[in-house]
Amino acid sequence: MTENENIHEVEEQQSMSEVMKDVEEINIGDVVQGEVLAIDENKQAIVGLGGGLEGVIPHNELSASPFENVTDVITVGEKLDLVVIKESKDKENGSFMLSKRRIDAKKVWEKIQKDYEEGTIIEAPVTNVVKGGLVVDVGVRGFVPASMVEVQFVEDFSEYKGKTMAFKIIEIEPSENRLILSHKAVVEAENEAKKGEVLDSLVEGEVIKGTVARLTNFGAFIDLGGVDGLVHISQISYGHVNEPGDVLTVGEEVDVKILSVNKEEGRISLSIKDTLPGPWEDIEERAPAGAVLEGEVKRLTSFGAFVEVFSGVEGLVHISQISHNHIATPHEVLNVGDKIKVKVLSVSPDEQRLSLSIKALEAKPERIHQEPKAEEVPEVEEETGFTLGDLIGDQLADIDTEDQNEDK
Repeated sequence: MTENENIHEVEEQQSMSEVMKDVEEINIGDVVQGEVLAIDENKQAIVGLGGGLEGVIPHNELSASPFENVTDVITVGEKLDLVVIKESKDKENGSFMLSKRRIDAKKVWEKIQKDYEEGTIIEAPVTNVVKGGLVVDVGVRGFVPASMVEVQFVEDFSEYKGKTMAFKIIEIEPSENRLILSHKAVVEAENEAKKGEVLDSLVEGEVIKGTVARLTNFGAFIDLGGVDGLVHISQISYGHVNEPGDVLTVGEEVDVKILSVNKEEGRISLSIKDTLPGPWEDIEERAPAGAVLEGEVKRLTSFGAFVEVFSGVEGLVHISQISHNHIATPHEVLNVGDKIKVKVLSVSPDEQRLSLSIKALEAKPERIHQEPKAEEVPEVEEETGFTLGDLIGDQLADIDTEDQNEDK
């Protein structure tokens, strides 16, 4: 053997020794690099670790995400970072059992930790619907509690399966594979941002369109496109409103006037009434003198009755215009809530006054003729031209004549 050959053999022995030394240092939990040599019947992958050593990646250690074919997650010739999870006794199938899934999961957890610290919103598909919430795939298993899915209550979550959604990371604990996500927090943040934009765009006195979102006993909340404003019950109509639901319905589009905007408290006061024609507008055309209208008795006083003939328009029926017969108070013939017909006597738009009459629509009762009593003195009609003295004098003369004849 030549000197060169001896040197070459020594170098090979040293190289093999170094390789074997490296191999001997491979322990369970170590991260190693391997090259995919083959895929065995779509079940596992054979990986070369160098130095003639091989390892195997079982099917369940290939990926944390669901897959159908091994080739969906790895390919022959690909170099991978792997973690040693077990030393195999079956040397024919490789000296070590390896995991790609755990390396990938570690990288995912590191990214999730960073996203959590930075408050980053992540997107992921919903893989399953379980009791109590949603299961999400972010490279590792994430869970969304039912109370964190939406702002509003959701009864059936079945339609969420397969849907990709945005989530905020609420809680993370890699050692326990615990990852809690919330879509509700994302929606709330978006609503707040949108609310701020809408508040900045609102101008007091401006008339805009909105949609009735909710009805309460004190008013209606109107959706202005990301923020709700309140129309107090007194601002719904010029007429009296008992319940907002008597006038408005949820989902109805309405015009509203912006009365005030409090950006600090996020409160918006609105009015529907101010977008409507005033109740006394064109009143002379709707209630001209002589017109007969239907109305409702709203109030009774000692001097008459106030009757609403149009929404927000009340007229007075003076006590003298209630009945042809003498009455002491309006309460004798009228009650609050009565529906009656009235005749317009006069209208004054500037003063917002309307004079009405009930008796003008009723026939005047005929007077019953009564014979004058004996002691009564007949009335003197102006047309006769006789004075009261003349008539009395004539009657006295007649009496004297009768007395004289009797004496005879």
